[in-house]
Amino acid sequence: MSNSHPGMLMPALVGGVTAGVLTAVPFLGCLCCLWIVGGGMLAAYLLARNSPVSLRPGDGALVGIFTGIVATFVDAIVSLPFQSWNEEVVRRFMDQLSQLTKEMPSGWETWLERTGAGFSPPWFLLGLVFAAIVYGAFGALGGIIGVSLFGRKKTPPASSVSHGLPQDSGDRQP
Repeated sequence: MSNSHPGMLMPALVGGVTAGVLTAVPFLGCLCCLWIVGGGMLAAYLLARNSPVSLRPGDGALVGIFTGIVATFVDAIVSLPFQSWNEEVVRRFMDQLSQLTKEMPSGWETWLERTGAGFSPPWFLLGLVFAAIVYGAFGALGGIIGVSLFGRKKTPPASSVSHGLPQDSGDRQP
């Protein structure tokens, strides 16, 4: 990236916080990958708006990866208050599913009891790493799309005057 590009920190923070909050909210989180792609596009738009030169797809991918990583941590923090509610929704869904099917896999009741056991740091960290990888990939996709939509700067067309050639007026007579 050349020195004429503005910093990626603020666009990545704005896009990541926006995507992370939307992903963490119950029912809106169903579209989590869409929010991450949108956050990457938002970050690319903000980056392009402040850039005096055209951006490359690599610039969009980089700001998108940063956006995805920020979104991972924002999602993890904002979704903590909703964790018990989400566990209850899963528990009710599994109860309804068990009533509709004749046979449930063995041990599903044990799995259901363990999910309500509370916070588990190893599983939280594993989920955080997995989410950072997935969100980073989707953020990069959004950043590339955003740069292709917003990252091109219009350059004035080159005229013959700027190259030192005389202009042809077109009304010469032989």
